Amino acid sequence: MKIWALALLQSTAFVLLAPLFAGWVKWVKCRLQNRRPPPLAQPYRDLWKLFGKEALLSHNASILFRIVPYIVAGATLLAAAVVPLLAVNLPTAAIADVIVLTGFFALARFFLALAGMDVGTAFGGMGSSREMTISALAEPAMLLAVFTLAMVAASTNLSTVIEQVLSDGLVLRPSLLFALLAMCLVAVAETGRIPVDNPATHLELTMIHEAMILEYSGRHLALIEWAAQLKLMIYGVLIANIFFPWGIATTPTPVALLVAVAAITAKLSILGVLLATGESVLAKMRLFRVPAFLLLALTLGFVGLLSHIILEIR
Repeated sequence: MKIWALALLQSTAFVLLAPLFAGWVKWVKCRLQNRRPPPLAQPYRDLWKLFGKEALLSHNASILFRIVPYIVAGATLLAAAVVPLLAVNLPTAAIADVIVLTGFFALARFFLALAGMDVGTAFGGMGSSREMTISALAEPAMLLAVFTLAMVAASTNLSTVIEQVLSDGLVLRPSLLFALLAMCLVAVAETGRIPVDNPATHLELTMIHEAMILEYSGRHLALIEWAAQLKLMIYGVLIANIFFPWGIATTPTPVALLVAVAAITAKLSILGVLLATGESVLAKMRLFRVPAFLLLALTLGFVGLLSHIILEIR
């Protein structure tokens, strides 16, 4: 029962801390741009305000439009439940598979794209088209990085991969380096960050994710925004705990869990600073250059796979 309680606590921490991580990125970004930053708790206030508002629906919105926010939030929550945050070898480790994780993300994206087209607005259809174009290029790059990790650990299970990297120690592996770079590029594209997308814009010529959710309001918009924040944190934890797993608890002891809390806090703080710095020094690229960006991620994943086969398989 204690192990199951720890697994539930880990999933709850994902849900509750995702807005804080998004607020940290925004806070650092404002500091870097010499602007007055909002409080770190501002995302919680925004979500609370949205949950208190009435959800307005278009007259021609179908039942699909109404249930998509719950599907997106549920799929993202299931994705968070399979990612090791503080410890490995929890009861959820049996389904902690990277391909399952990719499937949850694809499920949420599919229904969100349908919702964008459901009302029949020009912006919604444009955003759905752009989102599916990006996903068609990002998912192969993600899978190539996953297959590189799978070959290193002889498994696609996240707990097994993390334990394998921990057991290898501080070893320079070109395959993991290329997989890390590919994963970072995919994370930027999948979470709609600069230079692929700008989460703060509402310009019709540049919107991707925002275009699909323009018709949502109230609790529906709150669920989608919360799911987007959760997805950003999931990618941050994946990068932190797979490629830099030192500090994660391998045994559920109080001391190991406290060390894991300190380690993941430090790693996510550093990743937030790096993300905010990148968004401050880079400009959003044109939409027609995004395929080249994702092709680079695909190439890095493929090179990582080849480097493991050529250099590391004995």
